[in-house]
Amino acid sequence: MNLTHREADLIFSIMRELTGEFSHAEVRRRVGRWMLELLDADYFASYLWDEGSGTFISGVHLNMTEENLARYEAHYQYRDPITPTLQKRRKATPVSEIMAHDRLRRTEFFNDFLYRDGLYYGINFFAYDRGENIGDLRIWRARGKEDFSRRDAELVDAIGPSFVNALVRANRLASGVPALRFAQRGADWGLTARESEVADMLVTGLTDEDICAALCISKPTLRSHVGAVFRKLGVQRRSQLGHLLGDIAARQNLHS
Repeated sequence: MNLTHREADLIFSIMRELTGEFSHAEVRRRVGRWMLELLDADYFASYLWDEGSGTFISGVHLNMTEENLARYEAHYQYRDPITPTLQKRRKATPVSEIMAHDRLRRTEFFNDFLYRDGLYYGINFFAYDRGENIGDLRIWRARGKEDFSRRDAELVDAIGPSFVNALVRANRLASGVPALRFAQRGADWGLTARESEVADMLVTGLTDEDICAALCISKPTLRSHVGAVFRKLGVQRRSQLGHLLGDIAARQNLHS
């Protein structure tokens, strides 16, 4: 997709920030702030799905009231006509794609929950890791603005891989397994500073185009760095990089 300079700057800023080490709630809160700016939106909430109880827990929010969200958690999530369908999607989806807005406005969920805080048009993204829903983004605009478009959904999807990887690292951190980065251990494999930077960006799921734009390098230069990273680390696929860091972190935790 063609990005404006503003959109490209915001998306790359989000991707860079998501390479840091934050708690699960802080990852979602930080992404929420960026999403409101990127999408010219007004409200944000995010939950963690608990498979055992079949409920959404550990909510974070921006510009919504604690009282209304408490009502959602205690009652309205069980009267929610949109989220169960949205949760099955593996990509960002405007709410109006799964329920016409005129129909949504006639529901108890809209009138007694959403609209109490001013939420009018919504878009959701549910993050998955190996089939498990590990977090979500619920972004809403106020009445008087335009509904979310398919292009808006593509903007959210652009940061999806980085968001998923940040949540995975946060879960490892919470379990006591350090969320290592190649920037911390690159010298152990003889990686240069730039090679370590490239390796960390590959782990977050960034595309070649994203990395080239963020580092201001050409694709041939990137391919050279990726080849050196693979050779020095003894891997053949990008997916192996994250597993390598996880294994090292787990061994460190075992011996600490």
